[in-house]
Amino acid sequence: MGSLKGKVAIVTGAGRGIGSDIARQLAAAGAKVVVNYANSEQGASSTVRVIEDAGHEAIAVRADISGMEGIERLVGRTIETYGRVDILVNNAAVDPTENFFDVTESFYEQVVNTNLKGTFFCTQACAKEMIRQGGGKVINISSIHGQLTMPRYAVYAATKGAINALTRQLALDLAPSRITVNAVAPGAVEVDKFIGQPWYDAEQFGSYIPAGRIGRPEDISPLVVFLASDAADYITGQVITADGGSSTKLFLPVDVR
Repeated sequence: MGSLKGKVAIVTGAGRGIGSDIARQLAAAGAKVVVNYANSEQGASSTVRVIEDAGHEAIAVRADISGMEGIERLVGRTIETYGRVDILVNNAAVDPTENFFDVTESFYEQVVNTNLKGTFFCTQACAKEMIRQGGGKVINISSIHGQLTMPRYAVYAATKGAINALTRQLALDLAPSRITVNAVAPGAVEVDKFIGQPWYDAEQFGSYIPAGRIGRPEDISPLVVFLASDAADYITGQVITADGGSSTKLFLPVDVR
């Protein structure tokens, strides 16, 4: 897959779940990792400790990437500490659900500002640094909801569909600067916020997925590490789905067998 030794990676929303695992796997591949978080301070600190205990290097940076002030703080701290940024993983996202007719302006802005605005302007800020360095890698964490979705996800699905389109557009715009832009679209992935919820049953969820189980963060991270490596230099503008086959299956309200 190739080593990331000497590279510096920013992972937004890396205090827990998929982002935390991505940060750990990028560090294991040799990158120095900036673990960004907005509220998950304990999780971010734990992620940094795990990375350091394994003999790698990381820092945690608190910054809300839904606004420019937080983005500037995150990128500025990265450059101040490591002098460069080679890899950006736009993972930070919120996914509250709401009936379409009950969506308020504040609800809409919360989701769009974190998921789409944050991805757009984090990429803009990091790409400026990457251009000065002669290239870089941007990996956006999209979702199966950008292609197939469920009730009450109107705003979230809209942001993920937009991220897919943005990935293709920025791949075109940034290719002359030797910056690749790709997206990974996970399906259902078991993360801490699901465990213990009365509606969550891993076995039941897994029964709907062709692979026979719900995904895990470690099913997503290796793909991100690959896209961040030199081995993926000829891959750009792609949205790669990792969903255990969920997007191949047609769900019908009746049994047609």
